Amino acid sequence: MAQHPKGDFDLSRAVWQRAEGDNSDSAVEVAFVDDLIGMRNSAEPDGPVLVFTQAEWDAFVAGAQDGEFDLD
Repeated sequence: MAQHPKGDFDLSRAVWQRAEGDNSDSAVEVAFVDDLIGMRNSAEPDGPVLVFTQAEWDAFVAGAQDGEFDLD
């Protein structure tokens, strides 16, 4: 279990998902465990996991949809 200030993200219960059709070696994967969301790089499955609360995840997704992270 990964200890995190936001709560315990139980890696043993994580079911990692990636965008449909993404078969790359280095994809972003997410897992929803209880009220926390984890995000990792599939190329490093034992590497670091970013942990979000639901409110943080919602803000991140809304920002991505609004183009907040576009590199233009």
